[in-house]
Amino acid sequence: MEKIKEAVDRARSAFNTGRTRPLEFRIRQLKAMERMLKEREKEITEALKADLNKSSYNSFSYEIMVVLLEIEIAVSKLPEWAAPQRVEKNIMVLMDEAYIHHEPLGVVLTIGAWNYPFALIMHPLVGAIAAGNAVVVKPSEVSEHTAKLLEELLPQYLDKDLYPVVNGGIPETTELLKQKFDHIIYTGNSTVGKIVMEAAAKHLTPVTLELGGKSPCYIDKDCDIDVACRRVTWGKYMNCGQTCIAPDYVLCDPSIEGRVVEGVKKALEEYYGKDVKKSPDYERIVNKRHFKRIMGLLEGQKITYGGEADEASCFIEPTILTDVNPNSKVMQEEIFGPILPIVTVKNLDEAIRFINHREKPLALYVFAKDKAIIKQMIAETSSGGVTANDVLMHFTLPSLPFGGVGYSGMGAYHGRFSFQTFSHQRSCLVRSLTMESVNKIRYPPSSQKKVDWAKFFILKRCSKSKVGLLVLAVLGVFLAVAIKVITVGGALEGELPGLEEWSVGPARGKTHVRSRGGGSWRAGAGGDLAPLRPWRAATGWGNPS
Repeated sequence: MEKIKEAVDRARSAFNTGRTRPLEFRIRQLKAMERMLKEREKEITEALKADLNKSSYNSFSYEIMVVLLEIEIAVSKLPEWAAPQRVEKNIMVLMDEAYIHHEPLGVVLTIGAWNYPFALIMHPLVGAIAAGNAVVVKPSEVSEHTAKLLEELLPQYLDKDLYPVVNGGIPETTELLKQKFDHIIYTGNSTVGKIVMEAAAKHLTPVTLELGGKSPCYIDKDCDIDVACRRVTWGKYMNCGQTCIAPDYVLCDPSIEGRVVEGVKKALEEYYGKDVKKSPDYERIVNKRHFKRIMGLLEGQKITYGGEADEASCFIEPTILTDVNPNSKVMQEEIFGPILPIVTVKNLDEAIRFINHREKPLALYVFAKDKAIIKQMIAETSSGGVTANDVLMHFTLPSLPFGGVGYSGMGAYHGRFSFQTFSHQRSCLVRSLTMESVNKIRYPPSSQKKVDWAKFFILKRCSKSKVGLLVLAVLGVFLAVAIKVITVGGALEGELPGLEEWSVGPARGKTHVRSRGGGSWRAGAGGDLAPLRPWRAATGWGNPS
């Protein structure tokens, strides 16, 4: 366990040297990671085959290619992401510099999941490196072959001190969580998510939690049901149902339930053949513990299709359930396996009530020709993400944040959102030491005049256009002069008894002050200038000499 603390301390010491701050260093690390994926693809796919029976094609498509895309975007966009982000300004700081500076958080802990054991470690690692952090990598021990490979490969390509890999089970993870990190990202179930959050709270460490849940799929009776079933079948049974955003169950009108069953069966045969057990594209349950858990969900259920299983090889046939009781066990916990319950509802409103009665899911799917139905579903429900007329595909867009809400998690990543998650957005205002007169509106002593000026210039909104900015600039100059006038007036009242009406301003390079009786003093034009000398000393404005 001492080695774990040493690895974290070494990562922090390496981070404190500042070598992750230059963008050139981050880009070199990302390109080294890209090289690793290309040079060691065969070993990666072999490890995934051993852990989950993934074919080389599926491993590349769903574990490697998504990471390569993430790296490509980060490398090309990093200078843009890291550049100072200019922000709107008000009249008080119009001539100053205001921007958001993105700085690294420090040392990040990423705890991966076993269902996509390579992608769900590498994906957040890309974002954390791009943001300039040190990262402690903790792969899932359940997918042991992939975990061991990551421990071997990463030090060969990435900085050994900044990006250590820690392998092990619950004791090692528990020890890791005792250490101080600057951010923790965890992908997995809500039970462990609570443990991670509790441990992080002791150090006030922010967390990103990707937790899953029961993602519903509503199929409207007027949509193209055959197309809907093909897409649902692909997303549900991919990776043997072990996908956090897989459609967990289907909601549909009773009149189309039979058509949905037949549509899914037809798609299954198209994808995996008549004997799914022999298909190279159909994965296995990760271990016997999860096999038994999933089989337990079938107890007391009406199996309309499938149900065959082999514990020795952790094989469970794609299964469809009908006449499902909403209160049954299979509808109370995330299935995370190749079982598809179909629940009938009378209409869209009932489907929305059914969804809202449960915890907020990580994803929500709706199939409908009528866009009004899609908009109503989005407007009246809540979920981490939504895909309409397809499943899973919102995950593939780096321009969309991926994350949960409520019980399905917190925070988000992918693309620029990863960079933002692992960066501190530092507010920066760089002011000038000139135009001090403008600031007198906020200095003591207070007065109603100053409050009135503040109301006008700070609470009034001007156009964001160039014309609006020009108006603001003119008003700013006017404000400076007005404040100077107020100050001068106060000074003259103290120095020139009987002063009632006055005006001060430059005229042909001279300074004029008018008294109550109409007489005036004008600098450089003769007259008694002695009374103005105390005024100049008090205000520092003008040149009455």
